[in-house]
Order: sequence, then C-alpha cells, then structure tokens
Amino acid sequence: MIGYDSAFIGTTLSLPSFEKEFKFAELSKSKLALVEANIVSVYQAGAFFGALFAYVFNHFLGRKKSLIVFSLVFILGAGLTLGATGARGLGLIYAGRVLGGVGVGGASMCTPIYISEIAPPAVRGRLVGIYELGWQIGGLVGFWINYGLSEHHPSNHSQWLIPFAVQLIPAGLLVIGSLWIRESPRWLLSKGRREEALRNLCWIRNLDAQDLYIIEEVSFIDAALEEQRSSIGLGFWKPFRAVGRSRKILWRFMLGGLLFMWQNGSGINAINYYSPTVFKSIGIRGTNTSFFTTGLFGVVKTVFTLVWLFCLIDNFGRRNLLMIGGFGGSICMWIIGAYIYKSNPAAHADDPNAKLSSGGIAAVFFFYLWTFFYTPTWNGTPWVLNAEMFDSSTRSLGQASASANNWFWNFIISRFTPQMFNTMGRSGCGVYFFFASMMVVSIVFVYLLVPETKGVPLEFMDRLFEIKPVQKAHGTVMAEVRAEEESFRHDAEGAGLTVEKSKAAEYVEDVEKH
Repeated sequence: MIGYDSAFIGTTLSLPSFEKEFKFAELSKSKLALVEANIVSVYQAGAFFGALFAYVFNHFLGRKKSLIVFSLVFILGAGLTLGATGARGLGLIYAGRVLGGVGVGGASMCTPIYISEIAPPAVRGRLVGIYELGWQIGGLVGFWINYGLSEHHPSNHSQWLIPFAVQLIPAGLLVIGSLWIRESPRWLLSKGRREEALRNLCWIRNLDAQDLYIIEEVSFIDAALEEQRSSIGLGFWKPFRAVGRSRKILWRFMLGGLLFMWQNGSGINAINYYSPTVFKSIGIRGTNTSFFTTGLFGVVKTVFTLVWLFCLIDNFGRRNLLMIGGFGGSICMWIIGAYIYKSNPAAHADDPNAKLSSGGIAAVFFFYLWTFFYTPTWNGTPWVLNAEMFDSSTRSLGQASASANNWFWNFIISRFTPQMFNTMGRSGCGVYFFFASMMVVSIVFVYLLVPETKGVPLEFMDRLFEIKPVQKAHGTVMAEVRAEEESFRHDAEGAGLTVEKSKAAEYVEDVEKH
C-alpha cells in the first residue's frame, strides 16, 4: 500500500492523458512545478498527521484495531480520487491524497511496532524487513503500471484512472489480513489483559504455556513493565512526561527522527516521486523510455531489498550497512552531478534528434549503482532501528515520532524537488551535489552517534544507549544479555521451575482451555 502509493504518482502525472485532462500544457513552467508538487506533497502532509494520530489509536485500541482503522481511512481517500475529472478539477485528488496519506501514515507507525513486539530478537531485523520488502513490491508495481498503460491502453480518462484505482487492492488486502492477526502480547500485558496476552504469545511462538522460553519472555516483559510503572507510569501522557524529563530519552527521539532526515537527504524520494524529472535531467527522452527506465529502477530496488532482508540486516548489522551505503551512494551522486554540469542535458531538451551520449549512458549506470548502494542500506534500515530502539515505556510514542519524521522529511523533499531542479545549477546538477553531500555527513552521524542494535532484546535498549562510546555498546550489552539468560535458565532448572511457580501460574489453566 505504502510502496505503491509512493511509486505510481510520479509517472501518473507524466501520462499524456493526465496532462491533457487537467490542461498542464496551459501552465507556465513554475506553475506546473507547483501543481505537481502539491499533488505529491499533500499525501506526505496527511501521512505526517496520520503517524501522530496513530499514537492515540495504538494506546487505546491496540495494534490490530488501529491497522484496520487506518486501512479504512486510506480506502476512503483512494475512492475519492476516482471521482476527479477535468471538469471538476484537481480538488478530489487533493482531498483523496490527504486522506490516503493519513491512512498510510498511521499504518506506517502501527506495522513496524507490531512486528518488533512479536518478533524474537534474533530475527527481529529480518521480520521488520519484510515490511520493507512489501513496500518495495508495491513500489515495483507502481513503477511499472504506467509503462504498461502507456504501451497498451488508449490515452484517455480511464488510462490515468486505473493507477489510482489499483490503490484499493493492497488496502483491501491489509484490512482482510488485519482481521486474522493476533493482538500484540506486550500491549495486552501493559493493559492488564494477561490471560489474552499469554494465549496470543503461545499461539505466535507455537509453544506450550509451560515452555521455559515463554516463561522467560514473559518475565522479561513483566520486568520492563514493572520498571515503567515505578518510573513513569503507564498512562497516555506518561511517555510525553518521560521525554520532557529525560534528556537521554529525548536524545533517542532525535536520533530516530534524524535517521529519516539522512534517508531522505540521500535523494530516494526525489527519485520515487519525480522519476521522469530525474531521468530527464540525465538526458533520457520520451515518455515510454522514461517509464521503462523507472521500472528498471523498481526492479533493482526490489532485488537488493531481498539481499538486504535475507543476507545482510541480521548478519552484517545496522551501523555498518548505513556507513557503507552513505559512502558508495555519495560517490555515485558526485559523478552524476559532474556529468550533468558538464554536458547540460536541459540545453538539448527540445531537440527531437538528441540522443543519450556515452557520458549519459555512464551516468545512468552510476544511477543504478547508487541504487545498489542505497537499497540494501538506507532504504529499510532506519525503519528497523526505529522499531527496536525505544524501551517499552516510550515505544509507541517513539514509533509515532519516527513515522512522523519520515513523512515530514518526505514532504520537504516532495514539495520542493521540482523547484530544486529548476533552480539548482545547470540542468539541476546542484540537486545531485546536495544529495551527495548529505550522504557524506550521514556517515559521520552514524559512526559517532548510532549504536548497533542487532540481536539486542527490546528490554535492554535503555542499557544499550547508556554505554559510550557507541562503537562498544553492542558488545558490552550482548555479553550482559548472555550472562543474564544463563543465570535465569540455571536458576530455573535448578529450582525445577514450572509455570505453576512462575508469575503466570494462575493463568495457565485458562490459557490451555482456550
């Protein structure tokens, strides 16, 4: 749902049928840039507020019901866009994009936090990464759909309407899927619904209530909740007070938000939302050629998302991936910008006989090489970090803040990218230099400030962020985790611990009945 919406809009705005119906040819260059920016960016504005609203819904309704609510909001928004015509103007598209953004923003907050709360630490990164994989598969469809339509569908009203209508498919699937999932045991325990929490945890883990793994996991959650009760409490406003009182917690919120600033500063969403503009700046001509090149970009992203998911995120670690991606991606952006500055493709934009030079082909190669560096590093890793870096007392608020930050920086990029290409250097070369510079600075940011979270249980995140320098934090915490787990198991086995002796004793019989 999120991936498709992020990908299809840029090429849809470039469909001749859409341009004709809404009279884009009659607009000046600056006015056209403003209209396109508004169509794209109102979605991000809605998503920003949706992510914030999601904190309220998550606190009172839980993860499952919140996902259903925001999916229905998205469906309403997508339905509104289908009523737009040239005679009615763009009003329904604006309104539908705002509501669709609210739905997507809320879902983008609920999904990672739900996955992180039910995932075992050893594969948490990979499971949160499946969320990112879904994003990329949706994006792949969004990048290719308009190429197919431009090749095989008449240039009429229904041609541009189809991409808007396809939004309803992933949203409907999300609603149906949400009906089948189990509520987060961590959220249920925080609400005192212990019997239901234990049933859900046993179902998710496919283990018996008496299994030592279940006892151990519940004891860790209980300890974290007990600490939260004694320190800040469990109320709706308590996390806000915790952030206001503690510089350490506030710092973690800032880190989470800045990760998305650097992610968007890499240029990814300028490409996602305005891919025809980006490829035109390199010198690629023709609507279908631009759409085809955009589709290949989607294929490369999806393939390397699979590499990231199955080979890198839980093996190579979060910090290393981000620094390598920043270094390699920056070099590619510098080279592309230098080519555009030297060749100035915009000067030949109106020449029907202009062809892509050998330098232009090299620039396209470095564009795909940039995708190779960016996708398995910065594309999904900030989402993984933000899903796991907050403790239980501030996790919902932290994820809402992270999602809102993502959509805020999305909005900034999507709102001003057309104007940036019009004003920043010859043929927009300054845009590439700007993104290259941001990726260089991101390396320093990650190295000095972001600790490795791979394999660290959520209940140990506070301890992880206490240790300085951050380069040593992961090794120190993992040694403490192993020592504590060994101690727990030794004590449990030595005492012949069973569920009847654990805190869950009074609920076991009820769990097994259900």
